[in-house]
Amino acid sequence: MKIAQIQMNVTADKGENIRHACDLIRQAAAQGVDLAVLPEMFCCLYDNAHFAPNGEPEGGAAQQALSALARELGIWIIGGSVPEKTDGKLYNTCYVFDDQGRKAARHRKTHLFDIDVKGGQRFMESDTFAAGSDVTTFETPWGTMGLCICFDMRFEELARLMTLRGAKAIFVPAAFNMTTGPAHWELLFRQRAVDNQLYTVATSPARDENAPYVAWGHSMVCDPWGTVLHECDEKEAVAITELDFQRVDAIRGQLPILSARRTDLYKITEK
Repeated sequence: MKIAQIQMNVTADKGENIRHACDLIRQAAAQGVDLAVLPEMFCCLYDNAHFAPNGEPEGGAAQQALSALARELGIWIIGGSVPEKTDGKLYNTCYVFDDQGRKAARHRKTHLFDIDVKGGQRFMESDTFAAGSDVTTFETPWGTMGLCICFDMRFEELARLMTLRGAKAIFVPAAFNMTTGPAHWELLFRQRAVDNQLYTVATSPARDENAPYVAWGHSMVCDPWGTVLHECDEKEAVAITELDFQRVDAIRGQLPILSARRTDLYKITEK
């Protein structure tokens, strides 16, 4: 699978963000990619004051544009995330569209980013968003893929459930900040790749020092051995990487972490 990570500049203009995302995806498609990934909140600034005004129901403007583009280009698109309005609630939601433009998956962020550091940073997603409750995997011609959003990836239980469902890669639209990014971005995605012996694909917005929330950038791909295959810097980029899923099987055969699990001692039971 040849993938493109769209580490894009995001502005306060939703329509312009959607147009810009589509332009960058077209650039990626011209390089023969099978799938393109957008960052978390690609359509609006990552800020509580901007989420609700840019919210949309299922089938809204951002989703229509990405669905039509996937069909036009014949590629899969993981649509970063958008503020999704439904039943009087707002969710941080990622939609996936197949190469025919059909909705293949929807993930609502399950772990909301609520931090309140005394004398430091405060950001409370729960002031605006409701939490989702799904473990999200989806089927593709290359096998099963996992999907979550940013803070979700800090929770090993969620990653392991996707792995046990057969995921060969976990795609993560994300927006770490200038505190958590330098400390944990590479560590976390390499760790999840090693723990679960799969690819991790973390896609961030580009950094804007003048934004209300400054993203770390550094979109990254890690392989099942924990090797960083590609890492962007902080600037806007269209990053192309090939994922060889035979490597997932090879690593799992060489180091039997998943097959050696002691399910007589521990197990995860889904409701």
